[in-house]
Amino acid sequence: MAMASTTIDPQEAAHFGGLAEDWWNPKGSSAMLHRLNPVRLTYLRERIDEHWGDDPASFTPLAGKRALDAGCGAGLLCEPLARLGAAVTGVDAAPENIAAARAHAALSGLAIDYRAGSVDALGGEAFDLVTSMEVIEHVTDPGAFAAGLAGALAPGGLMILSTPNRTLKSHLAMITLGEGLGQIPKGTHDWHKFLKPEALTELLADAGLTVIDTRGLGFSLARGFVLSDDLSMDYFVTAMRA
Repeated sequence: MAMASTTIDPQEAAHFGGLAEDWWNPKGSSAMLHRLNPVRLTYLRERIDEHWGDDPASFTPLAGKRALDAGCGAGLLCEPLARLGAAVTGVDAAPENIAAARAHAALSGLAIDYRAGSVDALGGEAFDLVTSMEVIEHVTDPGAFAAGLAGALAPGGLMILSTPNRTLKSHLAMITLGEGLGQIPKGTHDWHKFLKPEALTELLADAGLTVIDTRGLGFSLARGFVLSDDLSMDYFVTAMRA
């Protein structure tokens, strides 16, 4: 997971690095991420079109823009962002993930700038779009991590995060059932580190950002993961500079 240098948890980095070889297997240990990606991209595209006013029928709404995915894993979100036209940088604390991401991007014919390390290592670079999905709950200092992300956001840019809510529903779905039934690798989550929406909004405000949209992630037996008004399991936030 990509984090400011003061927030990297070595145990978390080792846990996710250990999944690197299987990251792109849609039926492997990262299968849940593959199922999540379509709804993530639906939300991203919605916010991108709303913010930049692009043609919703365009295949490349991010053309001419720089995108950063912090905590990119093996590139499951970076590759679609590149196909949407962005010049993409992916940062992750686990070198194993970066190696897997580079190899897969090469096979896919995509030029993505992957870097092992922290957000701090970007050296003041600015990005039009900053994403970080299911990462902030894995860092040692969420406030410092949020500040690091904010520091990478260009003026007029857009930041989109997702994270589990700290509720009994999220514990049941992600830990009791998800990890208990083997749908999510055991040890992936610490429920006590999950952030309620108001807590994340406050952290982003402290980093100089304003939340402009919040959306829940729900589950339908018929459709799988869907966008929802219910924030109780997992949610997205979109923020801009205050």
